[in-house]
Amino acid sequence: MSGAALGIEIVFVFFLALFLLHRYGDFKKQHRLVIIATLLAWYLCFLIVFILPLDVSTTIYNRCKLAVNSSPAESNGSYVTLAPSKQKCFKPWSYIPNGIMPIFWRVVYWTSQFLTWILLPFMQSYARSGGFSITGKIKTALIENAIYYGTYLLIFGAFLIYVAVNPNFNLQWNQLQTIGIAAANTWGLFLLVLLLGYGLVEIPRSHWNGAKRGYLLMKTYFKAAKLMTEKADAEENLEDIMEEVRKVSESIKYNHPLRKCVDTILKKCPTEYQERMGRNMDDYEDFDERQNSYPSEKSLVKLHKQVIYSVQRHRRTQVQWQILLEQAFYLEDVAKNETSATRQFVHTFHSQEPENKIIQYFYTPTVEWYWECLLRPWFYRVLAVVLATFSVIVVWSECTFFSTKPVLSLFAVFIQLAEKTYNYIYIEMACFLTIFFLSICVYSTVFRIRVFNYYYLASHHQTDAYSLLFSGMLFCRLTPPLCLNFLGLTHMDATISHKNTQPTAYTSIMGSMRVLSFIADGFYIYYPMLVVILCIATYFSLGTRCLNLLGFQQFMGDSEMTSDLIDEGKELIRREKRKRQRQEEGENRRREWKERYGNRDDSTRNRAVHTDQKESSFTETNANRPLSKYTRSNGRTERDRIELLQDAEPLDFNADSVNDDPLESDSGRYQPGGRYLSMSRSKIFDDV
Repeated sequence: MSGAALGIEIVFVFFLALFLLHRYGDFKKQHRLVIIATLLAWYLCFLIVFILPLDVSTTIYNRCKLAVNSSPAESNGSYVTLAPSKQKCFKPWSYIPNGIMPIFWRVVYWTSQFLTWILLPFMQSYARSGGFSITGKIKTALIENAIYYGTYLLIFGAFLIYVAVNPNFNLQWNQLQTIGIAAANTWGLFLLVLLLGYGLVEIPRSHWNGAKRGYLLMKTYFKAAKLMTEKADAEENLEDIMEEVRKVSESIKYNHPLRKCVDTILKKCPTEYQERMGRNMDDYEDFDERQNSYPSEKSLVKLHKQVIYSVQRHRRTQVQWQILLEQAFYLEDVAKNETSATRQFVHTFHSQEPENKIIQYFYTPTVEWYWECLLRPWFYRVLAVVLATFSVIVVWSECTFFSTKPVLSLFAVFIQLAEKTYNYIYIEMACFLTIFFLSICVYSTVFRIRVFNYYYLASHHQTDAYSLLFSGMLFCRLTPPLCLNFLGLTHMDATISHKNTQPTAYTSIMGSMRVLSFIADGFYIYYPMLVVILCIATYFSLGTRCLNLLGFQQFMGDSEMTSDLIDEGKELIRREKRKRQRQEEGENRRREWKERYGNRDDSTRNRAVHTDQKESSFTETNANRPLSKYTRSNGRTERDRIELLQDAEPLDFNADSVNDDPLESDSGRYQPGGRYLSMSRSKIFDDV
């Protein structure tokens, strides 16, 4: 089993990152380099979280071996027996041989740092650039990142000059490397505590509110009102951009040098707008730059960038609106089915997607009723209590992990108790649950936050390339300080425990923070205590109230604006529900009509064949006459029958008078003007 656990987790984490990226990104439409870079960033960050518990168990075993080797002992197979007390150091099932973990952490850490500080910022500017060539996009990306890169170079150069001039400093390359790592981790820890303070309160509270059906329905109405406003704004913005594209397309003719750029912009427009513009391929007029004012290439680059953004935003709001409608309809169905006497879940609308037969077999309407109306609220309440307990333990440990005598951090107490008995399974499970909960609190906040339309992770493949790359940057910057904070909570970091023991392989890569004592003994210890203040602020929704005062509508139960938006969203959902019901009623009428007159297909087809035989024999004797004048094909009969079954009322609304009996009218096949062509009633309505 040596190294097998490491290989299994590497494969598992890869598919986990791929699954999440597929949920938020669009593999078909987005650039491959964007997908690969984001996948690599997410994969490395998730990998650190999953592999770190194995590093802890391996380090505990190595410490045991060092303690055994320092006293008389005898070796026996896979463990070492201590001679005086006959204690045993069992090798863990997930033991990783020496020399593998340092190399592994070095590759993972420096690759993630290269991504977050160099490659991903450049790719962000490249993906959002409106250039028409690779060279133009690279040039734009370099210009936009010049200030970004120049600031870091200026700070680093000033620091090197200060070290070179000051004789008191005699830093080597390893110490400079440690200072760089400490600077990156300090920035990450500053952001980590902010996100962690929000997640520790919001995640248990969201699960507790998830058990309240009325709360979820009211919040869905609130979201519907806000999303409709955003949807209308996106449609209006797209119309304005498309109007500008139309003017540019009409002004720049097909013999203009910039026409290729215009064609590139048109390809990014929605299909209906491309058809509406109707490019005239024969319009090869000569252009005169002195008489006509043509847009420059720079303005076309800006327009191209606006088109990409507006189309992405419009598509995202359309998809989110449909998803929100389905969610609102389902919550309304749950509220109606709670009082059902039959205890079978009844849906107002059938699912548009085909259901899996296996799930449909086990997840019956009765099972669905018991889960949605009885079990699910209690499950969410129990889960909320468990998560709240974890949050309290984390907050207590963050405030007391610097105390070593006595040990007050609960996570450190759990690990030290398991270390005495060398219960590696318990050690790995405790470490994994601890760091997994911390990661959920931090990463879920990254997925939830939204910075206007600048950064927004939208599910169902609606996240743009810029937001995907930005999330990769955040993950790579947050994960290293998150792991160091976890090692501090469990006292596996020698800087916190103040013990001269073998450090973990991950800590050895980070280097000794004693080079910067004010960071190691000050900022890293006392700054995490700020999480208490952030948790209190999140519990009382201070951030939400501040945003509401600034004009950004937030869901608050005691706000008049929230009540107005809930009423508006409720009316919007009701309107969409009536629209959906009318569509389904029309489809049901069309289906019933086809089922009612579907049994006449055979008789109509037989009569058509008999008529064809007679007419074919007649045309053989009259070969000199036009065939189209006397023959009737089966296709005409079939076409008449299909057109008759269309969902249209057989009335002439544009006529001077309306006949009350449609069977006595001479109307037949419907035309766009509202009139019908004559049809042979003796053939169609013989059985009526």
